[in-house]
Amino acid sequence: MFPPRWFGLCCHCSRVVSRRGFPWGTLKGHSRLRHAVFTEVQLRGTNAVPRRLSHCDIGDLYNNSSVQRYLQKLMEEHRDISRKLQHDHLSDSGRKSLLKKHSELLPVAGLFGSIEQAQKDLEEVLSLLHTGTKDEDQNLIQLLREEEAQICSNILTLRKHLIKALVPVDPLDPSDVVLEIVSGRTTGGDICQQFTREMFDMYRGFACYKNWDFEVLNYSPAEYGKVTQPKEFNNSTSDTNRSDTQNNRTMSLGGLHHAAVRIAGDNVYMHLKHEGGTHRVQRIPEVGLSSRMQRIHTGTMSVIILPQPVEIDPKDLRIDTFRSRGPGGQGVNTTDSAVRIVHLPTGPVCQRSS
Repeated sequence: MFPPRWFGLCCHCSRVVSRRGFPWGTLKGHSRLRHAVFTEVQLRGTNAVPRRLSHCDIGDLYNNSSVQRYLQKLMEEHRDISRKLQHDHLSDSGRKSLLKKHSELLPVAGLFGSIEQAQKDLEEVLSLLHTGTKDEDQNLIQLLREEEAQICSNILTLRKHLIKALVPVDPLDPSDVVLEIVSGRTTGGDICQQFTREMFDMYRGFACYKNWDFEVLNYSPAEYGKVTQPKEFNNSTSDTNRSDTQNNRTMSLGGLHHAAVRIAGDNVYMHLKHEGGTHRVQRIPEVGLSSRMQRIHTGTMSVIILPQPVEIDPKDLRIDTFRSRGPGGQGVNTTDSAVRIVHLPTGPVCQRSS
C-alpha cells in the first residue's frame, strides 16, 4: 500500500494527493471546498513542470508507469505469498504473518484481476467489430457497441476502486473537528477581516448543507463596521435555517477577527482536513477604504483543523494532584485541592484548583 505519510486521497474527486517529490503527484490549491487549481508535478531532473489537470483523469493515473510498476510488484508479492501458504512446513507465527499480508493484498489483487479480465473482454468485442462485414446484422453490431461502452465504463469504475484500495484509510476521517479561523495579522488589515468573515460564512453554509452540528465556541468580530452577532450563533446548524435575513444582512457589513467552532457529523474531518493552512484573497474591498483607495488589495487568513478523538486512552493522560501548604485549618496538607491533567501525545494541559 502507499505509505499514509506520503499520500492522501481527495474526498471530493477521488484523486491521490502526493506529499513528496515523486515523479507524479498532485498539489491542491488554497481551498478544497472551492475545488481550486490542481497541478500535476512531473520531475525532470531538477525542474518541476506543472500541468493543469481535470477531475476525470484517474484513468491516466492508473496508466502511469510508476503506478503500473508498483502494481506489478504487489501482484508478484501476492502470488509469492499464495505459494508459500500452500506449504505445510510453516510455523504458526510465520503462517499468521503471511495470512495478514495476504488479506491486505487480496482486495488489490482481486480488482487488478477484474481489470485484466475486462480488458480481455474488450479486446474480443473490438476484434468482432473490426472483423465484421457490412452484410452482418446491424442489430448484432449495435449490441456489440453497447457491450463495448458497458465494458469501458466498468473498467473506469474498477480503476477508480483500485486506486482507492492502494491508498490507506485515515483512521481520523470519521472524527469531529474544532475549526479555528484567524485573520491575518501582518498584511491586509480590514481586507483580512472581511475575508475571514466570508470564509466563516462559507464553512457555516457547508456544514448546513451536510447536516452537521455547528457549535460556536468563540466569536470575536472586527472593531469596525456593524458587527452585531446574530442569535443563531449560539445554536446548532439546525437553528441556523430559522434565522432571519436581517441578521445575515447585519453580518455582511462587518469583519471577523477570530472564531472557533465545533463541527460534529459524519466524516467531518475527511471533508475538512485539507482546508487547514493559509488562504489568500486579492480584490477591491467592500468597505473600510476611501474612494481614492479603491484598488486591488491582498489579504490573508488562517484555518486550523483539529480532529477530536472519539475516545481518549487513559494511558495517554498524566494526572497530578496538589495540596495546599502553609498554616490553615484542618484541611491543609491533607486534602487534594488542585488537579492538573496533561495529554502526553499532544501536550495540552488542563488545571483546576479550589
